Amino acid sequence: MIDFPRSFFTWKTFPRQNDPYYKYAGGFIGNEGDVRHVRFNLESSCVISDENGGALAELFVGAPCRTEYTIPREGFFQIPSSEFRMAFSRSHRIPIARRPSSETEPTSAQELSEDFQDHIISLKEIPHPIELNASEPLIEATLNNALLNALCTYRDPQSGLRVTVEFPVNLINVNREDAAFQVCTGPLILPDLATWNGRDVDRVFLAHAAFTAFDYIEFILRREVGAAHEELEWLHHVEGRDRNELHDPNNRPPDYPPPRPMPTVYHEVWALPSTNTVLRAPNL
Repeated sequence: MIDFPRSFFTWKTFPRQNDPYYKYAGGFIGNEGDVRHVRFNLESSCVISDENGGALAELFVGAPCRTEYTIPREGFFQIPSSEFRMAFSRSHRIPIARRPSSETEPTSAQELSEDFQDHIISLKEIPHPIELNASEPLIEATLNNALLNALCTYRDPQSGLRVTVEFPVNLINVNREDAAFQVCTGPLILPDLATWNGRDVDRVFLAHAAFTAFDYIEFILRREVGAAHEELEWLHHVEGRDRNELHDPNNRPPDYPPPRPMPTVYHEVWALPSTNTVLRAPNL
C-alpha cells in the first residue's frame, strides 16, 4: 500500500543556459548557471503486467501546479494559464494525452536522464495493509476515518496485458443501511497500450475512477477542447510577462508562435470489468 502523501519525485536541473530565442524559456526567472531542485508528491501509480501477473512497467503521476514563473519575487502565474503535471516511469517521462484515445498524437517517452541532471523517486509504503473486499467493512473503515487506497485491475483484450492502478480514496459515498458505497476520485493515469513497446508507453491518459462493486469500474478521461472564437480574446490575453516573448522579435524559432493553452474537459468513459480491492492502513 503506497503512502502517497509521503512519496515524492525530486529532480535536479542542469545548470541554466540562456535559450537562443525565448526570454522566459520554461518559465525560468534567474541567472545563467542556476540549478534548481523541484519536488512533488505522487498522486497515483499504475503497473502494467503480463498475463501471468509479472510486472513489466511501473508508472506514476505527480501533483500538479499552474504554469508559473520560477523564482521571481512577484508575478508568479502565467496568463494564459495551463496545468503542469508530470507522468513518468522508473526511467522515462511520459506525455499526458491531449486528445481522446481514438486519436493518435506525435508523442514519445523521453529518458529522465535527458531532462534532469539527477532525480530520485522516493516511494513510501504502509506495511501490512488490510484488504477490504466487501461493502460492510469498507463502510465501517470509511466512517472510522481510516486511510484507504483503491487497487483496481483490468485486462486489455487486444494486448492481453493487465493494468493495475493504485490511488488514494480521496472521496467516497457510503450508505450503511443499504450496505452501499461509491468510490469516485482521482486523478490517476491509464496507459495507452497502443503505444506499448515492451518496456514503456509513449502516452498516458489522465483520468478519474468510479466504482460501486468489486468487479466493475468506470474511468473518465481528460482531453483538450477548443474554445469558442469569441472566447479566445480573453483566454489568450497575456497579463504580465509573456511566456512566448523573444530576445529578438526578428529572430524567431521554427514554428513560432507556439500554441497557447487550451481548456480541458473530462468526457470519454471506459466501462470495464475489473478486480477492485480497497486497502486499509492498519490502525496506528
